[in-house]
Amino acid sequence: MQVFHSTSSSVLNFLYNFGDFLLFAGFVSPITTLKEGFKGPRSQNMEFESNTTNWDGVYYYPHLFGGIMLTAALLGLSTSYFGGMMGFPTLPYMLSYLRNLQKEKGGKKRIRVYMDGCFDLMHYGHANALRQAKALGDELVVGLVSDEEIIKNKGPPVLSMEERLALVSGLKWVDEVISNAPYEITEEFMNRLFNEHKIDYIIHGDDPCLLPDGSDAYALAKKVGRYKQIKRTEGVSSTDIVGRILASIEEKKGTQVSDESLENEMNKSVESLLKCKNASSFLPTSRRIVQFSNGKGPGPNARVVYIDGAFDLFHAGHVEILKSARQLGDFLLVGIYTDQIVSEQRGTHFPLMHLHERSLSVLACRYVDEVIIGAPWEITKDMITTFNISLVVHGTVCEGKSSINGKLDDPYSVPKSIGIFKMLESPKNITTTSVAQRIKANHEIYEKRNAKKEASEKKFYEERKYISGD
Repeated sequence: MQVFHSTSSSVLNFLYNFGDFLLFAGFVSPITTLKEGFKGPRSQNMEFESNTTNWDGVYYYPHLFGGIMLTAALLGLSTSYFGGMMGFPTLPYMLSYLRNLQKEKGGKKRIRVYMDGCFDLMHYGHANALRQAKALGDELVVGLVSDEEIIKNKGPPVLSMEERLALVSGLKWVDEVISNAPYEITEEFMNRLFNEHKIDYIIHGDDPCLLPDGSDAYALAKKVGRYKQIKRTEGVSSTDIVGRILASIEEKKGTQVSDESLENEMNKSVESLLKCKNASSFLPTSRRIVQFSNGKGPGPNARVVYIDGAFDLFHAGHVEILKSARQLGDFLLVGIYTDQIVSEQRGTHFPLMHLHERSLSVLACRYVDEVIIGAPWEITKDMITTFNISLVVHGTVCEGKSSINGKLDDPYSVPKSIGIFKMLESPKNITTTSVAQRIKANHEIYEKRNAKKEASEKKFYEERKYISGD
């Protein structure tokens, strides 16, 4: 009797919850609408849209409906029956999902999606992943994995939590950031995402994300039916960038070359970089640039601010100086130097990322409105007129020589002469070289980590198949 009583209570509880399920899904209206044949309003979510005429039979055949309800109740006593054996979302997660759907009855419910990551050495592949994730919903919440979790699962990060937070928060597609997120989607953290942050779906790329024991970090999200997958951006990875930096260790530092041999040295460096196994395989397309672009020009009376630079190995210092520059006007135009100019200014082992990679990284920043891909070293009067530039700015923290081809020409002489030049105090004392030096200082650790990661990435590319849409 005691067992039967317990089972009966479970059945009654399930019937109550199942009724709640139907009400929230929009399938069943309040009891007073039974006289109208259950012709309640349709759900505005397409996944739950149903032909109301199919429910007319419920009124005329109540016993049949009761039998269906009882069968569902008995099967539902074990949530693992649906969730584990048939792959359906378990009832508690489904009820939570349906309650969220009904919260905005007056209009379409805004879909909130979640994507996490380490986002160490931020590059355009990270940015494109978040762009794709945002396209699957209305609001994107990003989980930033803690330093401790990265060390435990991947090895030491290059950038600090503060620097990674500045980079992720600075991306135009990110609405919220959760700091110190776990590497694995645990049940406790998943409940927090669904209940506290009102997340509808958890997103990850099509490349595997495995824990040290070989299990899938997103297994639980997949089990409850709240997981969606995006296409990995090919041609770049943090492992690849670390490899480029490690390959440059052998480069001679501070070597002085004559004007006659400068061009030969640069050509030799470019040739060796192309042969390097870590050389970029990114193939830029006009579509990708359009995807990253705001698609809007400045208004006729807009105050256009211009800032130029290499923006190599895009870091927190770049984000902060771009933010400061944007606050001085209505439209921020950023000039990205050519690879040749960067090499002439910083040495033959720079840039670490080529022109189109650097341009996409800058375009992804929320403070940037437009970029000039391959900007000139010197700012001319014609350039100022063409782009209707109101103010030219430059940060106090910069790298490179003060001249080009041995000439001591000031590239900002024209804007200075007409009174539209301003020096900006750089908010952070970070440079591309200082970030690269962190890797070089611990190159043995990163070489071991890269060897392991390169093997898994090679396997991924060998087994990958074409996935349409990104």
